[in-house]
Amino acid sequence: MTQPARPDLARSRSGREYGRAGPAPVAPGPFAGDTPGLLRAGRPVAGWTVTTALLAPVVLVGGWLVAGALQPESYSPMRQTMSVLAGQSGTDRWVMTTALVLVGGCQIATGAGLTGVGWPARILLIVTGASTLGIAASPEPATGPTPVHLAFAVSCAATTAVWPVLVARRGTRSWILSVYGCGTVTLFYAGLSGWLLFAAQGGSGDLGFLERLTSGLQGLFPLVVALTLWQAAEARVTSDDDGQQSVQSPRSEERRVGKECRSR
Repeated sequence: MTQPARPDLARSRSGREYGRAGPAPVAPGPFAGDTPGLLRAGRPVAGWTVTTALLAPVVLVGGWLVAGALQPESYSPMRQTMSVLAGQSGTDRWVMTTALVLVGGCQIATGAGLTGVGWPARILLIVTGASTLGIAASPEPATGPTPVHLAFAVSCAATTAVWPVLVARRGTRSWILSVYGCGTVTLFYAGLSGWLLFAAQGGSGDLGFLERLTSGLQGLFPLVVALTLWQAAEARVTSDDDGQQSVQSPRSEERRVGKECRSR
């Protein structure tokens, strides 16, 4: 009894249709339309970096709220700075000092883990964290801030204001990471820093309020950048997985057709 001839998959329609798949296409950048190589290979931000970027502003705000509640009624958060809370004349000054140490550590950790931006931006954020640690290490005397304390405070304000410029990149559809977006944030931060400097020279009685407003808003941008890069990386991983499945599916179909033919 003769066996039915096996169909030649190479000549069959299924064979022509489901031939050997070529190499997978190069995955696009984290944002649709990004130029190739815009971000380094791998995840542009470590998972724990989002946590440290979030903790920095949360701990700072929580620190001045708790430390301010422990001060006598003579203390005015509108007129007096956070340095007074951690200064030698502050009540339970360890609360604000601990908060500054934690904030500085979080800023350094964020700069180390934010691999999706260039080295200049990462180094500058680490310098910001070191300046915050310097503020905590040089408490303000009752007679007023020392030159060392002022130098660390000015360094911290200046680096956080300049940082968005170093994060900016061309060719991305994410407005917040674009040149225009980061430039807008930098101008806004520069305006706040100038206003704070004017108040520190005696031009306003709301120095404490302006310092809290400036430091709180400036501490949010690293979190925004970390979240933006993290979400973009998740979208890219999902897109890569879908692409791999679409490439492998013709091979799976070819194997299925071959098994059916052999079973006949």
